[in-house]
Amino acid sequence: MGYTILIKNGRVIDPDTKRDGICDLLLKDGLIEACEKEIKIAPDRVIDAAGCYVMPGFIDMHVHLRDPGLTQKEDINSGARAAAAGGFTTIVAMPNTKPVIDAADRVDYVINKAHNAPVHVLQAGAVTKGQKGEELSDIAGMKEHGIPAISEDGKSVMNAQLCKEALKIAAELDIPFLDHCEDANLVNGGCVNEDAYSEKEGILGIGNEVEDVIIARDIMLANAAGAHLHLCHCSTYGSYKMLKRAKSIGMDVSGEVCPHHFTLTSADRIPGDTNYKMNPPLRTEEDRAALIKGLQEDVFEVIATDHAPHTRQDKAGTLKEAAFGIVGLETAAALTISELVEPGILTPMQMAEKMSGNPARILHLENRGSLAPGKEADVVIVDPEAEYVIDPKKFASKGKNTPFGGRKVKGVIMYTICSGQVVYEKRD
Repeated sequence: MGYTILIKNGRVIDPDTKRDGICDLLLKDGLIEACEKEIKIAPDRVIDAAGCYVMPGFIDMHVHLRDPGLTQKEDINSGARAAAAGGFTTIVAMPNTKPVIDAADRVDYVINKAHNAPVHVLQAGAVTKGQKGEELSDIAGMKEHGIPAISEDGKSVMNAQLCKEALKIAAELDIPFLDHCEDANLVNGGCVNEDAYSEKEGILGIGNEVEDVIIARDIMLANAAGAHLHLCHCSTYGSYKMLKRAKSIGMDVSGEVCPHHFTLTSADRIPGDTNYKMNPPLRTEEDRAALIKGLQEDVFEVIATDHAPHTRQDKAGTLKEAAFGIVGLETAAALTISELVEPGILTPMQMAEKMSGNPARILHLENRGSLAPGKEADVVIVDPEAEYVIDPKKFASKGKNTPFGGRKVKGVIMYTICSGQVVYEKRD
């Protein structure tokens, strides 16, 4: 008999089988062996999950690992440790590194470096060479070397014809196009949301149309190309309306919302505090309410972090000078529980769907996002009632840049199990 872990007494919540109840879960040799009311066996290890959710390991479709070239901010191993601490067993790294991940050998670099990482690290390929928006990358070659998706994250492919060509290739290869929607011609030096607060502070703002214009364009281009379009880090009321409409008429589209966008608004910004600077920016309460409604209605199928670590120096200076982005891997589960599950906006099953089941489906990860027998033994155990105060100093990530420091939340990751191995365990 191989190595076994028996997880007892937990509330097993599986979006694949729709199981939601107190059960025992047996893991054997890296796979799910059984899920039953009571499993009588003498395993190598027993974990008592009483009072906890037992869910498929979370899958983050949108992470910046900064490796290669920017490893002072994060590297593959530190990012993977942060993922494990946050309950994530699979993460997808964006390609806007130095050099850009736009060729097969650069995909290999990440895969090889991630070989001993505690969680599964997947690498998205850039749409264009050097992310310059001028010439397509070798998308087919990168697919052969393991990319699950393409993305130009950090910017949009502004040339509509080039974008359409990339979408056609994505359709042929059956991989999703992860779309950062930002019209570069409309940004105009903005660094926060364009509203009364930015006007009062005398700061250039980023209007909703910056995002909405590209969403509208790319939904139409993707439909013409027959590709699956996934909208990254949606932040506007318009994104909710357009995605809902597109799905209602059968278009192959999906979208994600980040915890900072469903938790905070521009009114929460502390003037001058660059930890509140991210792209897209924190929007209005009307926008936040639309995002929450969209999550509740399953218009938005995914919760992703857009984990964007920076050094203290990167975030120094004025709002205009500081880098965009915040870390999110180690706060996502608690913010989802505190802001959405605890108030009854989402059910625990919907949380599991949006943080595991749906990402697995969109990325074609057939053996993940499920607790069914025979699937990969990627499991997270979460205590939804345990409270704690977020302390960035305790993050495993190199990045400490978060607006949530000092915030009291519910939802503690107790264990993260990847391929049948405990890769994170909560210590007192």
